[in-house]
Amino acid sequence: LTQMLTERYDARSYLEESNNPYIGDFYEDMNRWSFNLQISFLGSRIQQTMDMLSETGRGDIIQDRTIYEDAHIFAENLHEMGLMATRDIETYMKIFHLVTALIPKPDLLIYLKASVPTLISQIRKRGREYEMNIDEAYLGRLNDKYNHWIDNLYDGEVLVIDKDHEDFVSDP
Repeated sequence: LTQMLTERYDARSYLEESNNPYIGDFYEDMNRWSFNLQISFLGSRIQQTMDMLSETGRGDIIQDRTIYEDAHIFAENLHEMGLMATRDIETYMKIFHLVTALIPKPDLLIYLKASVPTLISQIRKRGREYEMNIDEAYLGRLNDKYNHWIDNLYDGEVLVIDKDHEDFVSDP
């Protein structure tokens, strides 16, 4: 979707980092590597946000995943599952809140809502080896957190696309 919107609106895109040095280790031992993974993603999102802010006024920008999702979905989920210590989530959230107090929220957040079977199908199509054995219960928890965040916590403008019924890749 990011690529399609970038082309359609002649915008610049910022894609999700796929080379986090902790991702493989994380999927092997979530408890050991959860904090390292999330801090690494947070650092990447901060850098990406700074890069985007430097382009303010130069046209539209499409971002694949926001800094807010990392904190409110992924980091919180790891803590709730007992995979990230309380002091680690507190440290993470302190940094997150310091940074997000200084940056504007997106003008529009597009949420691709999908069931777990649809998500699993998309993961398999994407073909990232480290995601191939993702635990279905873990994915379900992330999905529940996304839905709760979009429905109850995120206070910006949101467009929800139902991926179970809309296939914008095959039928743009």
